[in-house]
Amino acid sequence: MFNKKDAKRQQCMLTGKFRKQGYDWWWHSFTAVNRKTKEEKAFFAEFFLINPALGGKKPIFGQLKENKEKGIRPSYLMVKCGCWGKDAKQLHRFFGWNEVKVHMGVPFQVEAPDCYLDNERLRLKVDVHDSKNHPEWMSSDGSLEMELTMSKEITYNVGYGASALFRALKAYEMYWHAEGIKTKYFGTIILDGEIYDVTPDTSYGYQDKNWGSNFTTPWVWLSSNSLKSNLTGNVLSNSAFEIGGGKPKVFGISLDRKLLGCMYYEGKEMEFNFSKFWTGSKTSFDCGVEDGYMNWHVVQSTKKYIMETNIKCDISEMLLVNYEDPLGMKRHNKLYNGGTGVGNIKLYQKKGKNKILIDDIEATHIGCEYGEFDS
Repeated sequence: MFNKKDAKRQQCMLTGKFRKQGYDWWWHSFTAVNRKTKEEKAFFAEFFLINPALGGKKPIFGQLKENKEKGIRPSYLMVKCGCWGKDAKQLHRFFGWNEVKVHMGVPFQVEAPDCYLDNERLRLKVDVHDSKNHPEWMSSDGSLEMELTMSKEITYNVGYGASALFRALKAYEMYWHAEGIKTKYFGTIILDGEIYDVTPDTSYGYQDKNWGSNFTTPWVWLSSNSLKSNLTGNVLSNSAFEIGGGKPKVFGISLDRKLLGCMYYEGKEMEFNFSKFWTGSKTSFDCGVEDGYMNWHVVQSTKKYIMETNIKCDISEMLLVNYEDPLGMKRHNKLYNGGTGVGNIKLYQKKGKNKILIDDIEATHIGCEYGEFDS
């Protein structure tokens, strides 16, 4: 059973060696409607914490030339937010650790001036100017404010790979927990002076978190709860799918081209998880840019089910999303990230050597990501 909330996996994981070489983030993405034009727009927000034991009064930027030369690693809270579409942008506001309060237990809380996050509330205010003269910010120019509440309806709990034992051992280089693959958001956004409304049933929201000592390459993510059956024409209002991973590393050993995935189909769970070897889970995937679109083709199977996923997203509506790792390196410089993906999912049940179609699903409002380290 993967639809199982876990407040302990939501808490801040920057303990032990991760305090000096580690990151933790809570990611949120959702759709809002322009109050004047009634047009939809996809937004995201993230609280990104890195190397807290190395910080102090001011944020320390790993991409500053003098810090690179001295081997000084980054340390800060970065409040990251932005939007996708024709005017896609990412905005970053940084805080030194003396300005930040983090509740390490359950329930988690992260607080800084004008910014707050817990399991049910998200508030932020970010205003960036002159970013061209500050490449270490890795940011666009603009202003964005959010005041949101949230309710997580469906969870993808990946199982023992992120269990208490494996968390304590710091076994994985990058961990993942998706507390809200269907999350309902409510509130208001102000982007560069324009007001947007977020309502629960049309927010198509998503929340997950990653933590560890470094990032994966390749990096794959696909998710949506805006699903409709092409067989019946019905909206699948109690459904969501999720795919993520790339090349996980456990105890320093790389596991080549592994993905985790699930489909919560109107209350029925179908999981494709390589760590649950007894299910016979297998995955193949191919991703890349073609004709102005980023394309994902993923085939996942177990002894019982097959899920074929084909997604595309217009790269003119995507971002090359920016992060530096705990060592101060920026190796992901072509990490395509979007929130307006569309595509098709076919679900099959295995019957002997045959496969029987369960549903052919249209997916929209898809959160999507793909990138590889610079060579």
